[in-house]
Amino acid sequence: MITRIVKLEFQEDRTQDFLDFFDTIKHIVNEFPGCYGMKLYQDIVRPNIVMTYSHWDSEASLDKYRDSDQFGQIWPHIKPWFKEKPQAWSVASYFDGFGEKDQMH
Repeated sequence: MITRIVKLEFQEDRTQDFLDFFDTIKHIVNEFPGCYGMKLYQDIVRPNIVMTYSHWDSEASLDKYRDSDQFGQIWPHIKPWFKEKPQAWSVASYFDGFGEKDQMH
């Protein structure tokens, strides 16, 4: 399994446009074959920065999403709203302290 983290920095006056649009499409990614779930985080100091955090069964599944018609419709819609070029990382978990804390309660 891999985790995909994508940092998106929007023009300040387009952040709410993105959040409104995200609410209409969030299940497309979340329910895409090979995706185990997604979260959206918003920076508390710079709210025009958001990050998606998703779990995928493999890099191949993530690539299928990136090559999909769904992604091909979403990305061009939000791309003009960016302030900076998005950054993305595919990572493997090295340590998960959340699981340990859940087991303690």
